[in-house]
Amino acid sequence: MVIAMTDRIYNVLFLCTGNSARSILAESILRKDGAGRFNSFSAGSQPKGQVNPFALKVLAAMDYPAEGFRSKPWDEFAAPGAPVMDFVFTVCDSAAGEACPVWPGQPMTAHWGIEDPAAVEGTAIEKERAFSAAARFMKSRIGAFVALPLGSIDRMALGAKLRGIGQMDGATHATPKAG
Repeated sequence: MVIAMTDRIYNVLFLCTGNSARSILAESILRKDGAGRFNSFSAGSQPKGQVNPFALKVLAAMDYPAEGFRSKPWDEFAAPGAPVMDFVFTVCDSAAGEACPVWPGQPMTAHWGIEDPAAVEGTAIEKERAFSAAARFMKSRIGAFVALPLGSIDRMALGAKLRGIGQMDGATHATPKAG
């Protein structure tokens, strides 16, 4: 078997304001669906300090990792000694509109906004349904992302593909700031 020089493991950071729901869903889904090709991380600009229990329940029901997640600030990943990110995706509109830290290594960025399932009011079943929908939308985006030929696509084309993934079903629309 010949291994190309482009076969490497990419670091991916998912950002949201609270780092308790959408970014956790994305981190878990990529951890499993991109195993061996991607390291996934998540963080928030104003972390809530705990992961939403509905996120963990839905991940477990979908047979995704649901253990070991924590809500943490994004500056952990901009600090010296932190993993250098190849990709940074905002998954909520408020995080997309905030000034992000300067990420070492100039990662590719895109906005993959999805409605906040934690904002849904109602019964436990209605809340769980919102988390299930968010997880399905995120799984679809991540499936498109892991299918990209990262070793053979130029940066401009890759940027266009990443932005296109953010417009898939379930997309919210924010104008991200540079970050």
